[in-house]
Amino acid sequence: MFDRRNFIKSSLIAGLATNLVGLNLSASVNNSQTIESPNLLFPNGLKPGSKIAFTAPASPVSMGEIANAIKIFKKNNCSVVIGETIRNPHPDLRYFSAPDDERAIEFMEFIERPDIDCIMCGRGGYGVMRILPFLDFDIIKKNPKIIIGYSDMTALVNAINVKTGIVTYHGPLGANLNDSFSIDSMINALFANKSTKIKFAKKNIISNGNVKGRITGGNLSMITSTIGTPYEIDTKNSILFIEETSEEPYKIDKMLTHLQLSGKLDDAIGYIFGYFKNMDARKNFFPGMSFTVRQILEQRFSKSSKPCLIEMPIGHTKNNMTIPLGSMAEINTGKLYFDIVGDFIKKEINN
Repeated sequence: MFDRRNFIKSSLIAGLATNLVGLNLSASVNNSQTIESPNLLFPNGLKPGSKIAFTAPASPVSMGEIANAIKIFKKNNCSVVIGETIRNPHPDLRYFSAPDDERAIEFMEFIERPDIDCIMCGRGGYGVMRILPFLDFDIIKKNPKIIIGYSDMTALVNAINVKTGIVTYHGPLGANLNDSFSIDSMINALFANKSTKIKFAKKNIISNGNVKGRITGGNLSMITSTIGTPYEIDTKNSILFIEETSEEPYKIDKMLTHLQLSGKLDDAIGYIFGYFKNMDARKNFFPGMSFTVRQILEQRFSKSSKPCLIEMPIGHTKNNMTIPLGSMAEINTGKLYFDIVGDFIKKEINN
């Protein structure tokens, strides 16, 4: 393993040098234009005896922070393995758990290990985009397994979903798997390929409609950051869900405008907005005060012919629904529910 790690590390460093020198706009544009909706592949669900690997592909996380997540998996008769990015972080790297190459190597080693059934990201923070060019998506496709995370991990789970067709999971991180809703939703999704059916109130509706389509999305900052790269999401005929944490209202507006100008909003058939911190806070913005996030969403979507929901239990909130990216979902504002099809869609795709 030591020799193999050194070989992979050398290859990654060489690849990094090539990428830093050889990046060009035309290559990125060409790659992004060839995105297609591949045949989806659900990884095998977890069961007693499954093994979960914890890794930190971006910012560091402590053993104490993931202790509850470890306990939950062990309670469900699973075993765990902890990556060196968590056991031995690099404090001198500030907001990175380890150098880019080490984070990429560890992730790929967990992908290739046949005894590992699920990779749970320990924390988001920042940094996963830096390792995307060094992941081998052909190998990932040959070794489909559950990969789960959100926040900064939006870039990782979407990249794998787009490049391989494997259904990945926008859901809790190891550091914040603490409330019963998030735990139950994750267990339903990962062990039974089912999802929590969400009932909502009329106050959650900005625009009405009933639609069914593939679901995609995640953290707004990460979605917009990958537009124009080989890892951008495909929203065509999809239900797009979006969440964000502490961005200023005008920045939310700017990023939504980016999605609009890139065609991502127009391509979608429905919209779900999850957690946004201080939804009704009015911030200072010269020469007066800004709009609130709620007002921004209402301005953009209240007259839409497509359904739009807000304040749904997704993202940086204690109630964080696990969403299998690429699965079929349904919004029904008449009957006030949002659902993701579990077993049915798995049989539809894989049979």
